[in-house]
Amino acid sequence: MTSMTDDRRARRNVTVLVAAQAILGAQLPMIFIIGGLAGTTLAPNICLATLPISMIVLGSMLTATPISTFMQRYGRTAGFFVGAFGGALGAVIGAIGLFYANFWLFLGGSILTGVYMSAQGFYRFAATDVASDAYRPKAISYVMAGGLFSAVIGPQLVKFTSDAMVVPFLGTYIAIIVLNLIGAVLFLFLDVPAPVRQAADEVLGRTRRQLLRDPRIAVSITCAMVAYALMNLVMTSTPLAVVGCGFTTNDAADIVSGHVLAMFAPSFFTGHLVARFGAERIVAVGLLILTGAGAVALSGTELSNFYVALILLGLGWNFGFIGATTMLSHAHSVAERGRVQGMNDMIVMGCVTLASLSSGGLTNCLGGDAVEGWRAVNIAMAPFLVLAGGSLIWLVMRPKPRSAPAE
Repeated sequence: MTSMTDDRRARRNVTVLVAAQAILGAQLPMIFIIGGLAGTTLAPNICLATLPISMIVLGSMLTATPISTFMQRYGRTAGFFVGAFGGALGAVIGAIGLFYANFWLFLGGSILTGVYMSAQGFYRFAATDVASDAYRPKAISYVMAGGLFSAVIGPQLVKFTSDAMVVPFLGTYIAIIVLNLIGAVLFLFLDVPAPVRQAADEVLGRTRRQLLRDPRIAVSITCAMVAYALMNLVMTSTPLAVVGCGFTTNDAADIVSGHVLAMFAPSFFTGHLVARFGAERIVAVGLLILTGAGAVALSGTELSNFYVALILLGLGWNFGFIGATTMLSHAHSVAERGRVQGMNDMIVMGCVTLASLSSGGLTNCLGGDAVEGWRAVNIAMAPFLVLAGGSLIWLVMRPKPRSAPAE
């Protein structure tokens, strides 16, 4: 009976979080489409064009642990409100930076947008707070599926708003402000338990160092890190490569839209696949699909190559990231939840920050043209795919620990 009640609450929360992914989440594909293009017009050096996107990810990395700690103390709803406020304030400052053509002010807005990105990363964890073990992978998957709607909403808003005002992309940032204000209301409908106050002498679980020594936690974080970082590496450079190869901004928006659809559409069944085949197998499939994305990207720079490569990139991210998140959710106790989730997202976003920073340099500053830069970006995927694949094989092949004898 308790499990049924918990799952009814979990389903209600999933509905709210799916809506939040759709509305609030639309701002991220919007910024990823125009961030590098706006950076190209504002940056003092073309190699810094993708720095606005990198600053978003850096802001997410820096605030992952504080937001996780904040949620552990004050609850999910309060933390999600903070995230929406950060997104709105970041868009305000970004709009001012665009209006005055001030690159450094624009970067400041990007860092604050990272506060929203960090909070959004906890939507998938919030979905599991009151879910039964059987419903947990499905809850994660359904919440991630909310991004399917943001994949449609975000790029279409870019098309309508990017040239709506005299200053390019200013209308897009105004639309992002509105999205944050509207989306924040949704969190009033979350039904999550209040954080439990722990006694001073209560055991708080393992330390961060002990947690990282847990093979399942270490491999889960590694696979999530590689899936997310490689997705960001390629997606960040895509609008620059598409436009650099002679196509239009609208083409770039459509390609990113197809990519984000591929990131989230499989989420309607990824949870079922995880439940049936196991998280490790789904992560392995995701890594193989990411490898295929790189191979397609390296085979040519026709519009079709961009579409297929980015769709595979999104699909591989979905399997790899949801599978790794599910692995992690079963590898810690309730007392360790805030510590593990904050540590996970800090490490993942730290690597995504490096990937984003590398993306602009590889695209614009390595080789003589956009084609050579695009090839460099996709070749850079290889060693990290080997790292994640090797760690996953090691986890599966290592001897399982013996169960303690019954007393």
